[in-house]
Amino acid sequence: MNPKPYKVILDTDPGVDDAMALYFALAHPVIEVIGITTTFGNVTVQQAAINALYLTALAGVKIPVTQGSAAPLTIPAPVPPAHIHGADGLGNLPERFPVQATLDPRSSAQFIVDMARAQPGGITLVAVGPLGNLALALAIEPQLPHLLREVILMGGTVLEPGNVSAVAEANIANDPHAAAQVFAANWKLTMVGLDVTHRVILPLSMFKRIADKQQHRATSTLHQAVSFYANFYSHRHPHVARIHGCFGHDVLAFLYLVQPELFGLAHGRISVLTEGPLQGQTVLSSNYHAGAEPADRRSDGVSQVCMQVDADACKQALEDALLGRWLI
Repeated sequence: MNPKPYKVILDTDPGVDDAMALYFALAHPVIEVIGITTTFGNVTVQQAAINALYLTALAGVKIPVTQGSAAPLTIPAPVPPAHIHGADGLGNLPERFPVQATLDPRSSAQFIVDMARAQPGGITLVAVGPLGNLALALAIEPQLPHLLREVILMGGTVLEPGNVSAVAEANIANDPHAAAQVFAANWKLTMVGLDVTHRVILPLSMFKRIADKQQHRATSTLHQAVSFYANFYSHRHPHVARIHGCFGHDVLAFLYLVQPELFGLAHGRISVLTEGPLQGQTVLSSNYHAGAEPADRRSDGVSQVCMQVDADACKQALEDALLGRWLI
């Protein structure tokens, strides 16, 4: 059997859409999740770690899980959005099955550094929460951008209005100073933000089909969580209510990893506004260009940003993966 080509650390704050992303990654045949690092965001970091352990245990896999950033680097900690993800982050599950998994004792930042040093050039970091763990890892190991294969993050927006302010997306706004440090580093970095995630609306009926087909605790739990999430988005957005669904958000970072041809890209330098009424806004340099990637984005600070997406193909790819044979 050929080895899976993508070894991934998932940096996450689960979160319903984080759960979608994790299960897509576990289900996809070319992704190997080698670690899960948790942060505050959709829930407290303690709840994020509990959720990561729970979701992996339900799926029957053992993956190192670490606990990381509990608060932003500089600004006060936000209140977790229980009205979006539920107080438990998974749509207020009516019950939880007992699991025996325990945390890796390292901090999330140290785990990222240790893994990158052990496998230089071999690991992709997919970040779908606030970026404190990555900023702290950079402080430990300034060469981290050259040790990781690439960074793909769900966060930010260029043209699409924000979802926590007129201009800011939640993951960036929750820790703008950390995000500013991450975008300033010379990674091979791709931003998958609201410009594309607001184009991919996932119907709740899809998750019911998956749960009915799989007849497994993992997919039944995901369906329960997405039901809560879909109710929030359907109440807020009439066009989402028409299909009773939700935005895909975090799972699009993994969809970009495995099927980048589904996305249209722009290239440029991304900066984050860290003060004032526009705090958390991600600004793509005015001289950005679409088309071919620069020869070496690591040396000139140029990142790429997803600006277009084939929404139907993304939905199909997600459903196909979750309907596959991946559960124990």
